[in-house]
Amino acid sequence: MNKFRKTVSVLICICMILSLCGCGSDNTKKDKLTIAVRSGMYAEVIRKCIPGFENKTGITCEIVEFSEEELRENLLNDSVNKNGIYDLCMIDGSWVAEFLADGILTDLSDKGYSFDEDIIPATTSICLSGDDIYLVPYYGNVTVLMYNKNAVAELGYTENDLDSLDDIVKFSLLAQENGFGGFACRKDSANNIVVDFLPILRAYGGWVVDKDNNPTVNTEEFRKALELYIFLIDNGKTASKEEIIEGIEDGNISVAIGWPGWCDPEVNLNTEYISIPGRVSDDSLNHNSNIYGIWNLGIPDNCTDKDSAMLLLEYLMDPDVQRQTVEYGGIPCRYSILNDPDMLSLNPHLEEICEALDHGIYRPVIKEWPVFYAILGDKMEKIIDGELSVDDGLLLAQTELEVLMK
Repeated sequence: MNKFRKTVSVLICICMILSLCGCGSDNTKKDKLTIAVRSGMYAEVIRKCIPGFENKTGITCEIVEFSEEELRENLLNDSVNKNGIYDLCMIDGSWVAEFLADGILTDLSDKGYSFDEDIIPATTSICLSGDDIYLVPYYGNVTVLMYNKNAVAELGYTENDLDSLDDIVKFSLLAQENGFGGFACRKDSANNIVVDFLPILRAYGGWVVDKDNNPTVNTEEFRKALELYIFLIDNGKTASKEEIIEGIEDGNISVAIGWPGWCDPEVNLNTEYISIPGRVSDDSLNHNSNIYGIWNLGIPDNCTDKDSAMLLLEYLMDPDVQRQTVEYGGIPCRYSILNDPDMLSLNPHLEEICEALDHGIYRPVIKEWPVFYAILGDKMEKIIDGELSVDDGLLLAQTELEVLMK
């Protein structure tokens, strides 16, 4: 009997140990990692880095590309599964409040990650919840003013002459008079309507919420900014991202609101960009008008091999690896790369991008942001199309947004 009891006790202990070892495990070793990324240049930059990681670790990687909205929807849908499909993912800053509230992201601090001093501090604010790190800033996207280099040269301009909104208006009109296209911006979704307008709004000193996240769209600053924006559109055009990229390159568009990630240095030979001026005129106050669109990297909380995912994240954030991405369009959020004299000699625009990233503004970090921009974008589109007056449209938007944010 005693021998039987001892045997049972040993078996119980073994079962308990096995149970404890398996409980809460998020480290089921995988030989392939799946990465969910934003399509386009952002995906291409990561794709170029993957062979080095695969050779170093023996772990293969599959990159799955999505449009911006598809990426958000796929990550949200997959987050309800016990075992997630994705091991690493790109996250837009405007989703962070929503993703953190729903517990979708892994606490990277618990996995031993910390920011080094080379990473631009302002870009990391969206990555933190308290002192805990949930994301890392990977691709330093920030709104820029794209322009056709031939138009600037032929009209006797330099990039220093595009130093205010007044300058942009004058240049776009002059370009049209001389056989080039004028100004362009996107109007193909509510999100794009709002985001592309934000730098213009900031130049007037306005914003969409106050410090307590109360809506501030029915204001004089917003009204003036929108009226100028409508003037630019009426004397230019709206276009898709692809149309703007092509139009800037061939001169059918002379100047546009865009993002560094739209420019492939090997393809867009006639395209250049600078930071968007933060003032209306040469004698007006200069505001910070650099709007972050940084693509961050994170690990889904339901990733089943977080150790391998961390290896990949740390590899992609390695300074030497990130330095190599610049030649094919990468924008690392690192001082040592963006301020490097050798880099600047080949990529002079990096100096302005560094300045913009150092003093950028994230879109409001509120869980309601997708609904917020849907409401505001809808009213702005109707104003631009002439279905609503500026006053009526902004009043309607303000009223609906106040209800949303109560």
